[in-house]
Amino acid sequence: MNLTDRLLSAADSTLRTLLAAPQASRPSPAAGAAPTTMLTEAERRLSGALMRVNHVGEVCAQALYTAQALSTPDPTLRRQLDAAAREETDHLAWTRERLDELGDRVSWLNPLWYAGAFGIGLLAGRLGGDAVSLGFVVETERQVEAHLASHMERLPSGDTRSRAIVEQMKVDEARHADDALHAGATPLPAPVRGLMRLAAKVMTTTAHRI
Repeated sequence: MNLTDRLLSAADSTLRTLLAAPQASRPSPAAGAAPTTMLTEAERRLSGALMRVNHVGEVCAQALYTAQALSTPDPTLRRQLDAAAREETDHLAWTRERLDELGDRVSWLNPLWYAGAFGIGLLAGRLGGDAVSLGFVVETERQVEAHLASHMERLPSGDTRSRAIVEQMKVDEARHADDALHAGATPLPAPVRGLMRLAAKVMTTTAHRI
């Protein structure tokens, strides 16, 4: 694709992520889970808050991969990023569906989260090149994997549908990190990793409520 095609594709991805109902290409892991036991109101609110945070993470993942696919001149890498983005679309659809089932909502700040992640992805791709851009993918996915593991500990034990979704997401994120590493990612400096963890902390704390 030429630059115009890539810009149009990025714009289309942005609008679909923020405005359209996401369509998964794979069945939700929740479909094969054991029936969820009756949740108390406190448990329902906790599951809703945690799944809202996970949905925000998928909004950011769409932005990151879209920006990096736009910035790379390597068609092979662009196809890899596009494939990862499609799996993240599955996550976006699964978490949105689960939020609806829980009677909860997505974050009101999703456009802000998307813009921030898109800017980081574009900056990494433009200033650092593909190796640094992939390094951001590795670090982001590793942090998300750890974050999802913590959610497995916090989700109510009876919320089997949410737990099945989070577990499959964790598997997918680990594979995305490994793929980026094998594609030539450069490890990020410790201060950059620390800033990313701080930004993630702000995002997850805010999205838990807003």
